[in-house]
Amino acid sequence: MHEDLPVAVPPVTAGLPQPPPPGAFDDGQLQITAEPRWDAYFAVVFVAVAAIVEAGPISASGRIIAGAALAAMVPWYVFVGRPLIFTDEAVWRRGTPRRYVVYLAVLVILFAAVQSQNPDAWFLAFAISPQCFYTASPRLSMVFIVIFNVTAGALEALRNRSLAGVLIALGIVTFTVAFSYAYSRWMVKVIEQSLERAALISQLESTRAELAAAHHEKGVLAERHRLAGEIHDTLAQGFTSIVTLVQAAEASLPPGAVAARHHLDLALATARENLAEARTLVAALSPASLESASLAEAVRRVAESTGAEAGIQANSEVTGTARRLPMGTEVVLLRVCQEALANVRKHAAAHEVAVRLCYADGVVRLTVADDGAGFDPELITSGYGLRGMRDRVAQIGGTIQVTSAPGTGTQVSAEVPG
Repeated sequence: MHEDLPVAVPPVTAGLPQPPPPGAFDDGQLQITAEPRWDAYFAVVFVAVAAIVEAGPISASGRIIAGAALAAMVPWYVFVGRPLIFTDEAVWRRGTPRRYVVYLAVLVILFAAVQSQNPDAWFLAFAISPQCFYTASPRLSMVFIVIFNVTAGALEALRNRSLAGVLIALGIVTFTVAFSYAYSRWMVKVIEQSLERAALISQLESTRAELAAAHHEKGVLAERHRLAGEIHDTLAQGFTSIVTLVQAAEASLPPGAVAARHHLDLALATARENLAEARTLVAALSPASLESASLAEAVRRVAESTGAEAGIQANSEVTGTARRLPMGTEVVLLRVCQEALANVRKHAAAHEVAVRLCYADGVVRLTVADDGAGFDPELITSGYGLRGMRDRVAQIGGTIQVTSAPGTGTQVSAEVPG
């Protein structure tokens, strides 16, 4: 019966994504995945600006310089910028990799070359600014935004040296930088809220899983208690009555009824054995021994009870520093102890059994050894006892070893993490 194992639920807060504190994008690692539609956006803005620049009133040499710079932007974006944005998923963090900085720095140079020939190239900022936010931390992206716009504004002011031209360029630079800063702060806030919601959703899912496990465990425990009560009130009481009736019938037999007395003795032995089995089932289904005492105390009681029932000497000891283990682990160890002692009582014909509970670093080891008849473990192909013990221990990440040989006794050793 594997369902009687309590479900071990990890702490809800362990391993969950935690919402970053304000401004954590400079310190943390938030990865933003760009979308292919940015290709279309960049292409539309680039083609429109290229058409405006080439159609504008510039000299032949200026047209060549601007055209060469615009032409260089295409492979620079396709073969350098795009892999950084799409393949590497654009990292927002304090230590922006050098290749990102190099990419933006080259864009500044190409942009300045075009802008120096035609002021309308300033519209390229609409395509370049988003790349700054995708390829650098918020702080560094704002640095490049300022560089792009100050470069464009300075070139425009140098070209148009009138006061009105300088003021217009200054106004455009100020507005563009301020808008970019406000946009970046809004985007950071939206992402922070998204992370907080993701953390809350993860917590809710973990809490729901924990509640489901708790309800499942409660239902399993209730069913085990119900079965234990039913067995105690029906089978155990019935076998007790059979024992009493057989004893009474045996006492009323005449001295010469040897055959009848023999059959009654067999019936009495069978009833007593089945009564012991029913009591073992009741004890195995009810974890009350662990609710009212420690694992070491529960193991000691089981050993003493088995010794008294089987009429053999039962010793128990605890080594190491005893500590509280998860309920599931303690239940498994107790069930292994009960099953091993039940096998000793039923099959070993032993004179002595020793139970040792050893608390070591990171593991707990339970050993049940007897001096009985022993057996060949390789020949045991049926029966639930050993297989059930192995399954229980394996479910909590432990191992079990059975050492025995005919005439040398048996040792069952279970080791579980804890």
